[in-house]
Amino acid sequence: MIFEFLTRPEPAKAAGRRLYAALVAQARAPRLYGELGAPDTPDGRFEVYTLHVLLALARLKGGGRRAAAVSQAVFDAYLGGLDHGLRELAVGDLSVGKTMRKLAGAFYGRARALEIALDCLPDRSQLEALIGRTLLSAAAAPGPATPGPAAALAAHFLRLREELAAADIERMLEGELCWPAPA
Repeated sequence: MIFEFLTRPEPAKAAGRRLYAALVAQARAPRLYGELGAPDTPDGRFEVYTLHVLLALARLKGGGRRAAAVSQAVFDAYLGGLDHGLRELAVGDLSVGKTMRKLAGAFYGRARALEIALDCLPDRSQLEALIGRTLLSAAAAPGPATPGPAAALAAHFLRLREELAAADIERMLEGELCWPAPA
């Protein structure tokens, strides 16, 4: 069609959407919620999605203008996914904006805390504490999180971080993420 170019997203946006779809697929892996103990609740899923997105954005950081554009597209897709999820949970239109602002604040708080935790490596205690107070506190059951799931989830996210570090950046900028199939 002659006007197709008007509706086609620019390459960075398309790549960002594909990367986000790959991140969501990993974040929905049943193993995270069953074997590793991530809470299968809306709050738990938010935390899992957020950690996946933050790891990908960290990998793209400092990769130049193209990586910055893809990072922004991933972030935009993430926000769109949150908005869509809120509406599916029947959050009223008047409350969506307020809830999105709260989630955006949580995202930036998690980003800073994750950066600090990763700077402390190889000491995993900061990362495990972050997972305990965010992801594991999203569990439906009240009470403190146990250290076992925090350690297992920290190991999982560190493995994903290593896989992202080894990923071909050019393929990521095209929207391809070659993680193993979610288990």
